[in-house]
Amino acid sequence: MTLEAVKFAAADNLWSAIFPELMLGCLALLLLGLEIILPKRLHAIIPDVAAAGVLGTLLGVLFDWQSVSAGAETFNGLLQHSTGGQLLRVFFLLCALLVFLLARVSLAKQSMPRIEFYHIVLVVTAAMMLLAQSNNFVLLFVALETVTIGLYILVAYFRTSTASLEAGLKYLVMGALSSGLLLFGIVLLYGVAGNPALPSHTSEAFNYDELGRFLAANPHEFVASLGIALVLAGVAFKIGAFPFQIWVPDVYQGAPTPVTAFLAVASKAAGFAVLLGLCGPGGPFLAYGWLVTPALTAMAAATIIFGNIAALTQSNVKRLIGLSGVAHAGFLLLGVMASTVSPHAVGAIYFYLFAYLIASFAVFGVMVHVAGTDDADQQLDHYAGLARQNPFLATVLAVGLGSLAGIPPLAGFMGKFFVFIAAYEAGARWLLAIAATGVVISIYYYFGWIKAAFFDAWSPSGETAPNPARTAPSRTAKFALAALALASIGLGFYQGPLGQWLTMR
Repeated sequence: MTLEAVKFAAADNLWSAIFPELMLGCLALLLLGLEIILPKRLHAIIPDVAAAGVLGTLLGVLFDWQSVSAGAETFNGLLQHSTGGQLLRVFFLLCALLVFLLARVSLAKQSMPRIEFYHIVLVVTAAMMLLAQSNNFVLLFVALETVTIGLYILVAYFRTSTASLEAGLKYLVMGALSSGLLLFGIVLLYGVAGNPALPSHTSEAFNYDELGRFLAANPHEFVASLGIALVLAGVAFKIGAFPFQIWVPDVYQGAPTPVTAFLAVASKAAGFAVLLGLCGPGGPFLAYGWLVTPALTAMAAATIIFGNIAALTQSNVKRLIGLSGVAHAGFLLLGVMASTVSPHAVGAIYFYLFAYLIASFAVFGVMVHVAGTDDADQQLDHYAGLARQNPFLATVLAVGLGSLAGIPPLAGFMGKFFVFIAAYEAGARWLLAIAATGVVISIYYYFGWIKAAFFDAWSPSGETAPNPARTAPSRTAKFALAALALASIGLGFYQGPLGQWLTMR
């Protein structure tokens, strides 16, 4: 490469376009520096510094919304900026803030290093933000592996717990398998796109635009079909879609509760950002709709059915929330499947994700306060009498679970409603019937959890499972949980400016 070519490439490196990600990276390094410099008695302020830095970055994204025009490409096509990318930046920063809040409660019950936890969450959050804006397989893979490796560490963070270590090992094995499938699919696509015997061959097939042009010119190439199938399989592992969901219940149970929340919400959203970038409007896989649409349709149906039925028999709430999350992945797949046909599908996916974030963190916020020192052992029976002992936590739990179940007029109901409209516009009538059945099934196990909180548990022996020592929420936690519950209710009645997402393409 000549010096002029290097200068030309460097001229496209618009560093201000990734200022939020750079801020998180610098903040992560600052935390480690503060741990070294400050005396131990002042280490308690470091989590406050992390939270303040994330909050400042979030406000910066909101106030400088149009820092880069939508559709602009930077870093030689590695990144493509969009309104959806900005929305997901806000999404991931909110997730990080709420994970920090959960970590304050959860880590206080363990004798574990704390600063490293916040550091890794910051790095993973920055990688997710880049992943949501990726326009190149190289950046996609690097960002995705940064996310995955960070999550390997976080899942096994409670190293004195055999459940956490087992979950970390299982996640490592399954994550390595999914990364191998994804990488093999990318290699096949790159190789076939560089074949000079095929029309529109290109040596820049890592770029989505170049790959899209090649696939459009070769819409029935077998090797390309195989590559697309492997890439979809690799991404399906990340979102916990059937048949690649086998790791979900064990990993969700063994991981620390804040990490379970991070996996359930942020990691799932990152996976769907990748799916939308590949299969959504303008994605490189658009020309292979004959393969992608049936695959996503079958995956969505099986995911909804499996997630809801498997959750019915769960007594451990972390396994229950994990399998219910599998079902939610199925509902979101409805939107991805419809995104190339329905003008409302992409916006419906974003609205669903935000509604899911609000409801999920409300539930996880209650879980960290109810859990004892054995974080993996969180049973439905532990919620017996919660409404009598702490009506505030029980109310937040009921609102969060009601929203996840899709009970009107909560935000979760509106999210499902918008996704169902998109699927109807795409002509997936039979899939809507399966989705509606899944919603009905989910009401049983969600309301079983609410019943456990508002009524004393009963067992044939007359004994109930011992309740772990419940932690009274702090003022900050009360404010955050109340805000999440009110947001679930408010968004159900009035979507306001967020309703504009529904026409997003």
